[in-house]
Amino acid sequence: MTEDLLNSIPDNQMAVVRRAYQASLVLARTKGIERARVLQAMAEALEEASDYILEANTLDLEASIEMAVPDLIVEWLKLSPERLQTTIDILYSLAELPDPIRRVMNASYQVEQSQTYSQLMPLGTIALIYEAFPELAAIAAGLCIKTGNSLILKGGSESSNSNAAIAFALQSALTQVGFPLGCLESIPPGTGVSMRDLVRQDQYINLAIPYGRPSLVQQVVRQSTVPVLRSAMGNCYLYWSSSGTLELARRIVIDSHNSKRDPVNAIEKVLIHRNQKPSSLAMLWNSLEERGFEIRLDASLSADFPELQLADQKEWKQSYLTKTVAFKLVYSLDEAIAWINEHSSGHADCIVTESYRESCQFSVGINSASIYINASPRFTRYSKQGDAIFLGMSNQKGLRRGLIGLESLTTLKHVIQGNGEF
Repeated sequence: MTEDLLNSIPDNQMAVVRRAYQASLVLARTKGIERARVLQAMAEALEEASDYILEANTLDLEASIEMAVPDLIVEWLKLSPERLQTTIDILYSLAELPDPIRRVMNASYQVEQSQTYSQLMPLGTIALIYEAFPELAAIAAGLCIKTGNSLILKGGSESSNSNAAIAFALQSALTQVGFPLGCLESIPPGTGVSMRDLVRQDQYINLAIPYGRPSLVQQVVRQSTVPVLRSAMGNCYLYWSSSGTLELARRIVIDSHNSKRDPVNAIEKVLIHRNQKPSSLAMLWNSLEERGFEIRLDASLSADFPELQLADQKEWKQSYLTKTVAFKLVYSLDEAIAWINEHSSGHADCIVTESYRESCQFSVGINSASIYINASPRFTRYSKQGDAIFLGMSNQKGLRRGLIGLESLTTLKHVIQGNGEF
C-alpha cells in the first residue's frame, strides 16, 4: 500500500478503516458468550426497526425504477417482510450456535518434547462489497461477529437507504451491549471512497468478499491487493447422460432456479447425451417453457428444432441469472467433463445418471467446488439445520472453496506447548 493511496482517501473515511481494524483486535479477544449476546441484540434491533427498514427499501425501489435500474437488480433489491424475518432468524440462530473461535483441533505435525495443537482464529477485518441484497449486510455482520471479525460494508447506490437503515439498527445493538462501533462500519455511496480505495487497504483489511453480478466480482479481483474470497452465481451445468431419466433432469433444472432471490446454483446449461430421444427433449423444453423458461440450443440441436433460439458461442461461459437454459448435444461422458471444466463457473455442477461408474467418473473428473449426483444444487442460505448458514458460494481454489460460512471467515493458529526440553 503506497502513501499516495492513503492520501487519496479522505481522513474521515480512512478513520473508518482504522476503526474497523482496531475493533478486530478487540473482537479477537472476546468470549463466545459475549459475541452471542451481540448477535441477540442485533436480531432484536432489526425486529424493532423492521417498519423503518421496509420504508427505506420502498424509497430505494421507487428511485431504482425511475432511474431504469435493470430488472435483475430491482428483484434482488426487494426486501419483503418475510425476507427480513428470515434474516432476523439467521441472527438468532447464529447466536445459539457453539462458538467456533479457539476451537482446538489436531495439528498436522508434532514437535519433539512438546504438545502441538491448532485453533480456529478470526481473520481480522473483512470488507463486503455488494450490490442490491440489503439483507446481506446483516447476514455478513452476523457471520463476522460470530467468528470474531470486524466488518466494513460497501453497498451499491441502488440500495443506499436500505443499507443505511440496516447498518443503523445493527450499530445501535453494538452500542447497547458495549462493543466498539468499529466492529461494523458502513461506507455509503458518495463519500469519496471508491471500491478500489477500499480493497487496496491491505495494511488494515484481511479479506474482501464481492457479492453480485460477475462484472462486480471480477472488478474487485482485478483491483484488490487484499485477499479476495470470490463468490460465484449462475452458469452451473447439468450433464443428462444416456441412462438418466427425463423426469429427474426436468425436476433438477426447475428446482435449481428456486433459490430466493439470487439464483446462485441455478442450472443454466444442460449437456445432453446424443442417445436421448428427440421426443424426450421436446417434452422437457415444453415443460420448461410452460414454467416461464427461455430455451436456447446449440447448432446441432437447432437444426432439428429451428423454432427455438440459437445460443451464441460466448454464452456457454456466461451467467444468464434469469430463467434461461441453453442445451448442447455431446457424444460421451468424457466430452461432457471436458466441456464443463472449460465453460462452467466451477462452483456447482450436476449429473443425472443411473450408472454408478458414470457418477464416480463425473465426480472425480469435474473441477468444481460442489458436485451433485441425481440431486438438485439449489442454494439455501439458511437451512435451519446445524450451522448451515451461508453468505454465498465460492468457486476459487485459493482461500476457502465452496459454501461461504463460518469456517470460511477463520484461519488456523498453531500452538506449541513445550516443557523446557529441546
